[in-house]
Amino acid sequence: MRAEPRSRALFVFVGSAGTMKVLTWDGTGTIVIHKKLDAGRFELPRATEPGEQHLLVSAAVFDVIHRGVALTPRTTPRRYH
Repeated sequence: MRAEPRSRALFVFVGSAGTMKVLTWDGTGTIVIHKKLDAGRFELPRATEPGEQHLLVSAAVFDVIHRGVALTPRTTPRRYH
């Protein structure tokens, strides 16, 4: 990642069970935010390169991810009877 932890950037870690942890520095210490969705999972943008371990996103994209909004429209599978 090679980013300075005290740069006031947000370091976001998303788990597979609908959990998110955000680490940031406010000038006096580290802030840890933990969020768990009641239902569903956080949807992340696809990496631009295969095997990429981190993504750089804008504040607007982070806000959408943090709120648990789907980035792509969901379609309900058609049921056949």
